[in-house]
Amino acid sequence: MSIKNASSRMNRSSCVPMSRWRIPVRFGSSRFQGNLQLNSTTSRATTTETTSQPETSSDASSSSAAAANGGGQSQAYPFGFVESKWQKYWAQNKTFRTPDITKVDTSKPKHYVLDMFPYPSGAGLHVGHPEGYTATDITSRFYRMRGYNVMHPMGWDAFGLPAEQYAIQTGTHPAVTTAKNVERFRDQLQSLGFSYDWERELATTDAKYFKWTQWIFLQLLEKGLAYRAEVPVNWCPALGTVLANEEVIDGLSERGGHPVVKKPMMQWMLRITEYADRLLEDLDELDWPEGVKEMQRNWIGRSEGASVSFPLSSSDDDERLTVFTTRPDTLFGVTFVCVAPEHPWLMDKLVTEAEREAVEAYVEAASRKSDRERTGGDSSAAAAGPSGVFTGAYVEHPTTGESLPVFCADYVLGGYGEGAVMGVPAHDERDFEFQKKVGGDRVGVRVVVHPKGSSVEDVELPFCDKDGIVAANSSGGGLDINGMAGGKARKAVTEHLAENGFGEARVNYRLRDWLFARQRYWGEPFPVMYPLSDPSKVVPVSVDDLPITLPETETFQPTGDGKPPLSACEEWVRTTVPESSAAAAGVTAGEPAERETSTMPQWAGSCWYYLRFADPSNDRLMIDPEVEKYWLPVDLYVGGTEHATLHLLYARFWHKVLYDLGVVSTKEPFRKLVNQGMILGEVEFTGYVDTASGMFVDPNVGEQMLTEEDGAGGARGREMKLSEDDVEKKGDGYYLRDDSPHVPEGQSMPVKISARAHKMSKSRGNVINPDDVVFQYGADSLRLYEMFMGPLRDTKVWSTSGVEGVHRFLARAWRLMEGDEAFGDVEPTEEQLRSLHICIKKVTEMTEGMAYNTAISAMMEFVNDATKWEQPRPKSVLHTFSLLLSPYAPHIAEEMACRLRGGDEASIAYEEWPAYDESLIETNEVLYPVQVNGKVRAKLMLSKDITEDEAVASAMADENVQKFTDGKEVKKVIFRSGKILNIVVSK
Repeated sequence: MSIKNASSRMNRSSCVPMSRWRIPVRFGSSRFQGNLQLNSTTSRATTTETTSQPETSSDASSSSAAAANGGGQSQAYPFGFVESKWQKYWAQNKTFRTPDITKVDTSKPKHYVLDMFPYPSGAGLHVGHPEGYTATDITSRFYRMRGYNVMHPMGWDAFGLPAEQYAIQTGTHPAVTTAKNVERFRDQLQSLGFSYDWERELATTDAKYFKWTQWIFLQLLEKGLAYRAEVPVNWCPALGTVLANEEVIDGLSERGGHPVVKKPMMQWMLRITEYADRLLEDLDELDWPEGVKEMQRNWIGRSEGASVSFPLSSSDDDERLTVFTTRPDTLFGVTFVCVAPEHPWLMDKLVTEAEREAVEAYVEAASRKSDRERTGGDSSAAAAGPSGVFTGAYVEHPTTGESLPVFCADYVLGGYGEGAVMGVPAHDERDFEFQKKVGGDRVGVRVVVHPKGSSVEDVELPFCDKDGIVAANSSGGGLDINGMAGGKARKAVTEHLAENGFGEARVNYRLRDWLFARQRYWGEPFPVMYPLSDPSKVVPVSVDDLPITLPETETFQPTGDGKPPLSACEEWVRTTVPESSAAAAGVTAGEPAERETSTMPQWAGSCWYYLRFADPSNDRLMIDPEVEKYWLPVDLYVGGTEHATLHLLYARFWHKVLYDLGVVSTKEPFRKLVNQGMILGEVEFTGYVDTASGMFVDPNVGEQMLTEEDGAGGARGREMKLSEDDVEKKGDGYYLRDDSPHVPEGQSMPVKISARAHKMSKSRGNVINPDDVVFQYGADSLRLYEMFMGPLRDTKVWSTSGVEGVHRFLARAWRLMEGDEAFGDVEPTEEQLRSLHICIKKVTEMTEGMAYNTAISAMMEFVNDATKWEQPRPKSVLHTFSLLLSPYAPHIAEEMACRLRGGDEASIAYEEWPAYDESLIETNEVLYPVQVNGKVRAKLMLSKDITEDEAVASAMADENVQKFTDGKEVKKVIFRSGKILNIVVSK
């Protein structure tokens, strides 16, 4: 059965009367007045319709917002009426509804197109959001027209910190805030004409959804992949709460700027490390950006090396301090050992009384730093170099027996390897810096490898090469690797350590197990409890008792002692072990117990939503096997690079667990990934003024003057924001115009001006609201402009004048149908067919390759050609063009098709995509750009076989070329057959 829905026919009068199109209409989030709500018990969207009128009394908000943004509503064509009408039509007819699996013709190919789950913030959309959404919508519409069954859903990653923080500040329940934000987002998305299947809408906060998130957790628990452990968390004493990593900036709380320290707390963890190798290996199968795959490889950080045990000098029980190294070939170069501040032996077995006070102070300071600061990822930390403190302890070298000092250094992380490293200053840059800054006289430097063909005397320190090296000064304890190449030496050392009980070959990972808990209210409750008779025992809730929902409460404040807010909901916390859970857990049914009061992190719900979209109403299973086998994996996943490691890695991990459980049949969830580029704000023009003289200075000088004092407590320079009217472009730079009112008397000209585009932010005041753009120019113009700005994956700069440009293009396309004789049932000429089929070919190929800007250029070229055709223009050609335009600017394309078909046709959303005829494209003529002195003055269709003299003669006969050549001597002719003609004339 076709996926195409039955659509009601529209009568001819439903098309826009050309004589009525200048009526003002409403735009923005409320232009379509259907009420699509997520209530408290379901994520399903329910639709109620009210009649959309050309104008309502509530237009003021959108109109004034647009006016404040710099302009009123364009009158170029009736986009307001057209877009409102077709959005209402699509909603009423459920045009983009993907039928359930029982009604889908599964013999047809499928295309599952997905946007990364948005968090519905209170700010709503800015113009950066629709970029990715427009790309997926174009792809979805394109594949529908090519006969594919398409799934294109939308939903909400609705749990999260912002709503909870707002609740703490205002007392508004997070559910209320979230519902309001969802409404706002949904209205904005619908105003842009995206072809989402709103029947599949879901939210992670819906109990019917997170029932299955809890079910997945129970499967992880049963497989031993979920466990509890005491781990360091971000504790803010001033706020009395645990903070998420996102809430900590440079060691201070984001809210209030209070100091944050690391504090050990019992937390739920997931063993993602068990899947590290599979997560690495399967990356090669994915059609993902290589940069993202490399980021995941680095995040997982697989390292091959050896564990090495160093006996404690002070121990009578043969206790050994174990380190991990990727360079066992440098074992003889070890001159010290470092442990992490979190190392379990540090205070009990390593620190001497003489050093205890200094070590305790160092550990306290380290607890206030983030991992990024500790490892030098922060620029200021990198500049400061490594730090550390002597513990007073010594260990013995496992081969030479030499006594080596043990330090505590915060660049060593407790969660990586053994939480201890061996120091080889001669062959590790950080160890070299540590030796100079901290080690002092206690730490020596011993060169033990050198490049092939040289000697240790020739080595410049630190020498860190791993390949093309030879071992030296490396013998003792029955081991001699002198003269061995690096790889052979590493193997020999590892084997020797294993044979003598001092180590073994080992693979280590930078990836750590996933801390899977938040001490917050607004998240999925854990489906476990702890019997009071044995609080260490975990009792899973029976699947039949899911979901476990959050208690109703008006208290979201942290408790002040590190306990989660849910711990204050005593009636909810106190429970009894149900009979359904007792037997499996080995406890007595009915005995008192307490629920887990931490909640799951926001990542939990977004790990598997792509599965639920395919089967959103299934109460029996999280996804039906038949549905999963047909729709999965996702064919196209579009989102930002900021999710390269966390979300994408977590989702892949859960998917592999579900694969092992037999829930899914594919090893990976997302076949193709595309990262859209960032859209920056409009270019800002800034001049720099010398405070003393009042004169403009060069930007390089001015930026320096901003940091220098003028002797009176101020800066030597200041910035002056300028408008586009104040500047002019010369070559590659911008300069202050001579007639600018900001030019001071006596100013030396020219004055260079800084022209930069910045990331959109409220603080800069450069955020563009899509509602304003839609009001002024229409949704089709916004969609088209965001795709026309440049390649999808590139960073681009917003320009309102660019929106005006594509809006004019759509207006020209509209005018192809204006007038009583604009089109008719006439046979197209050969040239008209050629122009059309060139366009079909380019748009098809470019849309397949997601080169949307190039596809739009091809359609612009066609409209330029068609504008010159005599009327009536062939209706068949214009209709085919409307099909090409429809994925990009669907509203105007639907209306064009409606008029061309007499007003009684259904939506073109499922019409067959046009095919091009190569024979109609082939021609004996070539389009020559004709230049005069390097500037194009004409474009002429000339014979492929034309000679240079014939080409020049044809060019000279062109009226526009004559304007620039009459009365001038031809100095030179540059002719490239089939490519270009440049006539150089006297000045």
